[in-house]
Amino acid sequence: MAKYLLGVISGIFLCFFLALLLVVVMVSLSGRPPSVAAGSTLVLDLGGEIVEHNPVNVSAVFFQHGMKPTLKDVHDILQKAAVDKRVNGILLKPGGVAVGWGKAQEIRADLEEFKKSKKPLIAFVQVAGTREYYLASAAGQVYLAPEGLLDVKGLRAEVMFFKDTLSKIGVEANLEHIGKYKSFSEPFTQNKMSDAYREVTNSVLDTVLNNFLVTVGAARKMSPEDLRAALDKGPFLPQQALQARLVDGLLYEDQVLEEVKKLTKAKSVKKLKVEDYNRISLESLGLAGGNRIALVYAVGGIFRGEDQFDPLGGDQGIASDSFTRLLRDVGDDKSIKGVIVRIDSPGGDAIASDQIWREMNLLRTKKPMVISMSDVAASGGYYMAMSGDPIVAYPGTYTGSIGVVA
Repeated sequence: MAKYLLGVISGIFLCFFLALLLVVVMVSLSGRPPSVAAGSTLVLDLGGEIVEHNPVNVSAVFFQHGMKPTLKDVHDILQKAAVDKRVNGILLKPGGVAVGWGKAQEIRADLEEFKKSKKPLIAFVQVAGTREYYLASAAGQVYLAPEGLLDVKGLRAEVMFFKDTLSKIGVEANLEHIGKYKSFSEPFTQNKMSDAYREVTNSVLDTVLNNFLVTVGAARKMSPEDLRAALDKGPFLPQQALQARLVDGLLYEDQVLEEVKKLTKAKSVKKLKVEDYNRISLESLGLAGGNRIALVYAVGGIFRGEDQFDPLGGDQGIASDSFTRLLRDVGDDKSIKGVIVRIDSPGGDAIASDQIWREMNLLRTKKPMVISMSDVAASGGYYMAMSGDPIVAYPGTYTGSIGVVA
């Protein structure tokens, strides 16, 4: 019996040791930079959610390849590809992109910056919605699959109202708001949009659409008015998209690769995966150096107290005590010469927001501080931003503070 138990225990320890060894090997391999062949074409697959930063969790520590691409990853990849002599161009493949308009505009600006390198940027889409087409239009050539779909037809906003549903189960929402345009409570207290809610929603849609028409119209050599008239006929089957001058050709992916080969003047297309190229350091291409700048992420809802850490899901929003402590650490670190606070937050607790605002004002007296807004910097997120100078946002950033609700 004792020998049996000893064997079981030994087996458990052996399995644990082998699993640990496997993890160490995988981490070692994932940290090793890949080799990039001369004349490589970077295939930039943009799909799914592109986050501001990856939260720290158990899976992220051991399996970096499973982490979502961040917005900074995309920025760095394009910056590296522009100067890397081994990269001869980019094949952009946007599909199912889950970002707000602030992030979409930032990525497109980075694509435009890459084009200054004079390297080819070609886009290929199979099914493209408004955001995918917005990104693809930055390319010199845009190709649509022969059996694809260009689902571009303008913008819309949908809001669900729950007042009548709640009343059927005997629930009445007791919410009060201060400010004519503070519409957060309306889905629970009304059964349709108020005039103020409709006004602000239309204003946001008009702003984003006008930017889309001007930007994409310039890329496609169309006036905003002509592009608007074309979009009113959407969505588009392949031949319709070609006739409307929204794409440059109808090609399968292998045919697009032939076009890439012609534009890059290469004998063959050496495809470089974006997840591999992401492991190439900025330092190796001479893109890092100078003063040390802290990039502080303020992402998610704002609440009082400490971080609510989830070992599987990671950080959960902006905790006032934890965040202010981080700001103090940054302020006390003499090696840090400046701070960028990146905000992507719809707001939250008023007291927590005020606590963070106070600490950010104190940090500003110690070091230069720039506020960079992402998709959203609203309510408490906007309150935090008021401590910075300058404050930078994109036309599609949803920002401002229009009242309170309780």
